[in-house]
Amino acid sequence: MASDEGNSNMHVVDRRTLLSGLALGGLAGATAGTAACRSAEPLTEPARVDAAAETRALFAHLKDERDSVEPITAAERVERRARLARVLIEQNLDAILIEPGATLSWLTGISWGRSERLFAILGTADGDYRWIVPAFEEGKARRAIDARDGPGGGILTWAEHERPETILAAHVRERRLERIAIEPQLRWTFADRLARKLDERRFSSGQPVVFALRARKDEHELRILRRASELTQLAICEVAATLRPGSSGADVAARMAAAHERMGMRGSWALCLIDAAAALPHGDDHGVVLAKNSCLLVDTGASLHGYQSDTTRTWSCFGPPSAEVERAWNAVRDAQRKVFEFVRPGVMARDVDARARAVLVEHGYAGGYGALTHRLGHGIGMEGHEDPYFDGGSDVELASGMTLSDEPGIYVVDRFGVRIEDIVAVTESGCDHFGVWQSSVRSPA
Repeated sequence: MASDEGNSNMHVVDRRTLLSGLALGGLAGATAGTAACRSAEPLTEPARVDAAAETRALFAHLKDERDSVEPITAAERVERRARLARVLIEQNLDAILIEPGATLSWLTGISWGRSERLFAILGTADGDYRWIVPAFEEGKARRAIDARDGPGGGILTWAEHERPETILAAHVRERRLERIAIEPQLRWTFADRLARKLDERRFSSGQPVVFALRARKDEHELRILRRASELTQLAICEVAATLRPGSSGADVAARMAAAHERMGMRGSWALCLIDAAAALPHGDDHGVVLAKNSCLLVDTGASLHGYQSDTTRTWSCFGPPSAEVERAWNAVRDAQRKVFEFVRPGVMARDVDARARAVLVEHGYAGGYGALTHRLGHGIGMEGHEDPYFDGGSDVELASGMTLSDEPGIYVVDRFGVRIEDIVAVTESGCDHFGVWQSSVRSPA
C-alpha cells in the first residue's frame, strides 16, 4: 500500500522514497539479534559496517533471480511507440509531451533525473520523436538515445540563456501541431510556460493516452509482475524466520532490503508496524519492538526489471494471536478472497471496493470507512500506484490485463491493525492471483 508515486510537484518526497531511506538507515544499524536495540550509544562507522554485513549474511543462501524472467526488450519498446502513434490518432491528437518518469521509461527505456531544466520528449501521431535537451547535456543524452538498443529520435537543444518552451513552441508551429496532450506527470510550470507561448486551447490532459497504453498489461509484463510478487513473498518469509523479540520495525525493514537486494531486486521499501503502530495504515513514529505476543504488519515491495511488487502480510510472530486479532484477520482474509472471486471483466472498479466493505459488515465490523479506512487497492506496474484504482469513486470498467492490489484491512486505534495485500490480474474470464495467499495469522506464508 505504498503512497502514490509520480507526483508532479518537484519537491514532494513520496512515502516509498522515504521508507527506502529508512530501510537503508536501518540496514546500517540492524543486527542479527537485539544488540542494536539494547545499545544506548551511537554506532561507530566500523560497527555500522559490521552490522550491515551481519544483516546481509542472514540471506547469503538466497540467489539472484533476475534471470528467472526476461526484461522488456528494445523491440517491445518499438512496438509500444507504434501503439502510442495509433492511440494519438484514435484520440484525435497530434502529439504528447512527456517528462522523465514511468511513461517515458515504458516507451523508451530511458530514465533521466528531473531538475529545473526541462528534459522531455515530444511524440507525434506520425511516429516522429523529438527530445528536448539542455545543450550541455546533449552528449550524454545522445549516448542513451542513439545507443544500439536506444529509441533514437531527433534532439532539440536549448542553451542556458534560452528557454526550452521557446525552442519547443517554434518546433510545434513548424510542424503545425494543433492538438497536444500533456502527460499527467509533466510539471505544471513547464506546461504553463509552453501554453503562454502557444494558444492554450492546443493542450489537453494526456491521462486518457497513458491509460490506453499502460492500464492493461501484456503477457510479458504480467510475467515480470508475477515474479516480482513471488520474490517479495519469499523475502517476507525469509525475514520472518530471522526475527526475535526485541527487533524493531527498522530492523525488519533493513532485513527486507537485504533480502530483496540479494535476489536482485532494486528500490526495496518496507513499512513494518508492530502492534498499536499498525492501527494507523501508514503507521506512526513511536518506538515499538517485537515482544512474545506481538502482531507484525509488513507492507513491502521492490522493483524487478522496472516493475513493482507490493505485498502486505500481518501475523503473530512468536505465539498465538489474541482473539480479537485473529477475528479481524479472518474477516480481512474473507474480504480479500471474496473480492478476488468478484473481479472479472466488465465489473466497475468502485463495485469491487464496495464488495470488500460489505464482507466486513457481514463479519460485524463497521461499514463505510469505519473499519477499512482506505480504498481497497491500486493499480500496479512500473509504478507502485497507477491507474486504475479500487475506490468508491472510480468509473473504470475492469478489463483483462489490468493489475491491482487487493488489500482490505481492519484498524483499531491504539490496539492493532490488520492488512493483507496481494496483486491480482483481471483475465478474460475472471481473475488471477500472483504468488501464494497467506494461509494463517500465525505465519506470513
